[in-house]
Amino acid sequence: MSGLGDLDLYLAGEGRHERLYERLGAHCADEGGVRFAVWAPNAGNVSVVGDWNYWSQGADALRPLGSSGIWEGIAANATEGQRYKLSVVGADGVTRLKADPFAAFAEVPPENASIIYRSRYAWSDDDWLARRRTTDPLNHPFSVYEVHAGSWQQGLSWRELATELVPYVAGLGFTHVELMPVMQHPYAPSWGYQVSGYFAPQSTLGSPDDFRALVDAFHAAGIGVLLDWVPAHFPRDEWALARFDGTALYEHDDPKRGSHPDWGTLIFNLGRNEVRNFLLANALYWVKEFHADGLRVDAVASMLYLDYSREPGDWVPNEQGGRENLEAVAFLRELNEVLHAREPGVAVIAEESTDWPGVSRPTSMGGLGFTFKWNMGWMNDTLSYVQHDSIHRRFHHDELTFSLVYAWDENFVLPLSHDEVVHGKRSLLSKLPGDRWQQLATLRALYGLMWSHPGKQSLFMGGELGEREEWYEGRSLHWGLLDDPDHAGVQAVVRDLNTIYRAQPALWEVDFAPEGFAWLTGDARDENVIAFARFAADGAPLVSVVNLSPIVREGWQLPLPRGGRWVEALNTDSRFYAGSDIGNGLVIEAEAAPLHGQPFSAFLTLPPLAAVWLVPALA
Repeated sequence: MSGLGDLDLYLAGEGRHERLYERLGAHCADEGGVRFAVWAPNAGNVSVVGDWNYWSQGADALRPLGSSGIWEGIAANATEGQRYKLSVVGADGVTRLKADPFAAFAEVPPENASIIYRSRYAWSDDDWLARRRTTDPLNHPFSVYEVHAGSWQQGLSWRELATELVPYVAGLGFTHVELMPVMQHPYAPSWGYQVSGYFAPQSTLGSPDDFRALVDAFHAAGIGVLLDWVPAHFPRDEWALARFDGTALYEHDDPKRGSHPDWGTLIFNLGRNEVRNFLLANALYWVKEFHADGLRVDAVASMLYLDYSREPGDWVPNEQGGRENLEAVAFLRELNEVLHAREPGVAVIAEESTDWPGVSRPTSMGGLGFTFKWNMGWMNDTLSYVQHDSIHRRFHHDELTFSLVYAWDENFVLPLSHDEVVHGKRSLLSKLPGDRWQQLATLRALYGLMWSHPGKQSLFMGGELGEREEWYEGRSLHWGLLDDPDHAGVQAVVRDLNTIYRAQPALWEVDFAPEGFAWLTGDARDENVIAFARFAADGAPLVSVVNLSPIVREGWQLPLPRGGRWVEALNTDSRFYAGSDIGNGLVIEAEAAPLHGQPFSAFLTLPPLAAVWLVPALA
């Protein structure tokens, strides 16, 4: 009896089988043995070879299911834990041994066979999932710690990360962790963006249930889990998806559409229903089966433009003569509609580096439907500004303020990601000018600016240590830096930023509307100072003042939206962060002295290379 009914075949053909992973792949059958099913429409023959049949081609043949292109069968002697591959006789007559596209587990690289797997994990995060369904990430705290699991501390398994990484992230106060791709990839030490097994967590670090345990541990600690997801391209390894049935099945046949010029990879043919279904089901799989709280979709810009990284004549216009990839646009809209409808509260984040309109606007308004979009413009401008010597920053002040011109165009996440600290770009700390003290102070001030700026925030691991060397995936972070009080001070300021951030609705409740923001001082370019107010939904304010010069500015008159007493909620120059401890005492009095359109003002001392946050004193 077939494991796929007529409805399964119909939905798969239409590209709308949201649980296709329950039908394709390897599944232990109730009647014994293992049921296998694979899509290979142009194959002449398909069989399963594995440990139980001594890898004998043809021993366990699959049969085609009508015109669906799906092959299915039961290997009676196969059992859980055994290795296998699919022997596919291609349309070109060549027999290829292929890893199962829907495999739930795989061998440790460089070996690449699939493994029959059945999850026995018992989740304990029902309360977390119930809260997620009623929580809108747009108006809640959302502070992300980006992690490469293999190099945070080298040698740790998924289970060991649950013991070590989870309490560390919780201690720093981040609301979410983002894991660089955990999907099976052929070169274990790599970043993970060359995915060969879309449905299997990386076996180098343990089993799928080990990874489930890590997610469960994060949820128990109150931390959401975001997964990097790579639908833009896949590697050419002959044992994986490439020319799966002897034809360009998952990829475009035309290299002008099917070959990525930058990465040497293949591009999914999103014009095929079955390929869209593969990716749609995969996205749902990580949310449903592994309880992921969101996906960060990699390289969206490369999907949206047919001429991405291509010279004239090296790309094919769309049916309207334009450069937009209409098939990718339709897929991304469908992806976001389905994910948001099926899994309320889940965030889908676009890494999109162009000015494509409406990336994070609803599809009903013509947008792509993402929850958030990375603000690459803010990242580029801000890092450019702080890399200038302070004496020259006055000529680049607009780089510090321009992000507020378009801050409401999208639902932005401010990223200081892994991409900014590799390939000769240097670590965040070593980008900064001045002596060691000035570098550390500027880094703390940068974080103070980032956490108070409209939008959510994401920081790559090591940023909280003040890493002096750029990131390299082949080694652990330099944890010994924390023995130095200066670097421990950077970590402490990140922890306190998150603590205050969570406690102050002004910093996250009205992130994506102009009502949540007001300039107080935006034009003090000669002094390298900016000041602005953030507002909660009930109008409660928080004021951020950032002095990016090494000069102490005494008697600085600051416009304020309220009178009375204010207090410092944060001062990145505090001695607790290894700063010079210049501040404003216990209380700041705002008087009815209008300035810059605000009804009140107060005189402050601005510490050097520092961010100061002010809040009204409690009565």
